[in-house]
Amino acid sequence: MVEIRIESIAATEKFALELTKRVGPGSILCLTGDLGAGKTTLVRALLKGLGVREVVKSPTYTLVNEYHVPRLIYHFDLYRIHNPWEVLDIGFDDYLKPEAIVIIEWADRIEELIPKGALWIRLSYGDTQTSRIFKVEES
Repeated sequence: MVEIRIESIAATEKFALELTKRVGPGSILCLTGDLGAGKTTLVRALLKGLGVREVVKSPTYTLVNEYHVPRLIYHFDLYRIHNPWEVLDIGFDDYLKPEAIVIIEWADRIEELIPKGALWIRLSYGDTQTSRIFKVEES
């Protein structure tokens, strides 16, 4: 596990840009952390780095957003999920395509359904209002 201290939104954006070098087709990124820890901020920066030019909104009510520029990307927000099997009802397995990048906020809610090899980023609050700690590990 690698622990990274982030002191600002600009540092989050820099981290996301570096992260784009590690992700490609078949990548699964699992984000966890309390409300306000920075999951959606990280996703927005990551998607921008991957070429998404539209406004990125967290799919809290739709559960998943799809992007097709320049790669196929699925962005899940599972905040409203109470049972891991609920995502199977929306065809979660069908989204795990080898050509897609899958990004999952609140991934700990379906941890048992996440394939091996996923990259987990656990976000937590740091010492100041703007600082965060990112713990990164591969499953």
